[in-house]
Amino acid sequence: MKIARLYIRVSTDEQADTGFSQRHQDEMLTRWCEINNVYVSHKHFEDHSAKNFERPEFKKMLMQIRKEKNKTDLLLFTKWDRFSRNAGDAYGMITTLNRLGVEPQAIEQPLDLSIPENKMMLAFYLAAPEVENDRRSLNVATGMRRALKEGRYMGKAPIGYLNKKNEKSKWIEPDPASADIVREVFQDIATGKYSAESVLKFTTARGISCSKNNFWNLLRNPVYCGKILVPAYKGEEAQLVTGQHEPLISEALFYQVQDILDGKKKIQKTKRTVDDRFPLRGFLQCNDNSCSRLLTASASRGRKLHYEYYHCTSSCGTRFPAAQVNEAIITELRKWKPHPAVKVLYLQILQDVLSRNEAQQKQQLKEIQKEMVTLENRRVKARELLLTDSIDPDDYKSIKREADRRITQLEAQVALLSEQPLNIRPQLEQGITVLEHIDHWYSHSTTDARRQILGSIFPEKLVYDGTGFRTARVNEAVRLIFTLGAAFAEKEMGQAGNISDLSHEVIPLGLEPRALTLKVLCSTN
Repeated sequence: MKIARLYIRVSTDEQADTGFSQRHQDEMLTRWCEINNVYVSHKHFEDHSAKNFERPEFKKMLMQIRKEKNKTDLLLFTKWDRFSRNAGDAYGMITTLNRLGVEPQAIEQPLDLSIPENKMMLAFYLAAPEVENDRRSLNVATGMRRALKEGRYMGKAPIGYLNKKNEKSKWIEPDPASADIVREVFQDIATGKYSAESVLKFTTARGISCSKNNFWNLLRNPVYCGKILVPAYKGEEAQLVTGQHEPLISEALFYQVQDILDGKKKIQKTKRTVDDRFPLRGFLQCNDNSCSRLLTASASRGRKLHYEYYHCTSSCGTRFPAAQVNEAIITELRKWKPHPAVKVLYLQILQDVLSRNEAQQKQQLKEIQKEMVTLENRRVKARELLLTDSIDPDDYKSIKREADRRITQLEAQVALLSEQPLNIRPQLEQGITVLEHIDHWYSHSTTDARRQILGSIFPEKLVYDGTGFRTARVNEAVRLIFTLGAAFAEKEMGQAGNISDLSHEVIPLGLEPRALTLKVLCSTN
């Protein structure tokens, strides 16, 4: 009586098919052995693809056969595609089994391999499932590529998204638990103040597990700005298409981060933290004419209390109590009160500037769109020349690649221009309110905001003489805003004047329309 091992295999996608189920194969093989008087020593059940022989159960079975050499005569399975779907690997395994004294045999496709002609049938039995496998893989790859071109994300959702599906389709959507963290990651990198490694540490501390390599891939992934990358395939170049999912960040922010990662933008160093007790450190200059050094600040300990001073490091011995100097700067800021009419003039001038900026922005968008049309026409013309054999395929690819690269850059510029707000009058009015009460805003701001306020007003160092401050000059825009009241005072005394005549004093300064008020406003919020 011959001794046989039964090999019963299904792949994951065949589980529901009754014609391939393990129970069905087991029944057929057992009945065949009973009819042919074959003793079954072992049954091996496999749930793995037959693309190769790196299958857990098959490897375990082969190890047992090697240990129990000449104790197994037959290795039985229902069809040859249960044994293998790779002809090359199958021939090698048949040879290995024959050397161990085992004859592989398919009960539904029996072959006597001692007859040379039967090897042709074996080749057919093995090649047919391999061809079927290859066709199925090709169909899957083609379908996935078509889905990518339609803007559907395929595969496991990246960090910040969740995989969702229903009976008809699959998609990704923002993950409420991590989407905001991913947004902050891009915003932090875009500031240029933090390295990718420091942002990764912060992200890990908030509960998102991510390796350095995966974090770098995250920063480079266009999925977050609503784009899907379709990779190059068979002569077709890689391309970006608009995705069907919700973006977490804007295109402008994404490309800004790419510029920083590529080294196109200078990384700024994180600002040094300033002691809240000494907001004027770095702004004060020694009042001794023979010294003129910057004053530093420190606290000295008495018997019971700490005494805080701004002091010079030279031998001149200049020093002032910190509380006295801090209060004096608030008194100094109270002097800067703009004339009520300046508010009307200031808003009118800035509105004129904003109107010109809006016109320039529209003109820029128009020029960008014109260039994009030109590039698209260039691609179409190159395609026509390729079809008429007027240019080589390599030349066409070069033209198309350059046009695609430039179009991507222009799309990023369009996104950036579209994000710039045009109507900022409410912010400007709030900025004027800040200027009207600059001492109050200074008193109730953080130390960093206080320093920004002082830096906006006083471009040069301040000199404190024990009673008040003196400085060589103040910011020109501040001077105009706070001193134009003199012109109105002249008109109140009967002198001729016109508000519009004053506007020429401000416009030529070349200031950004929001440079002063918004800087102060943002600093104090």
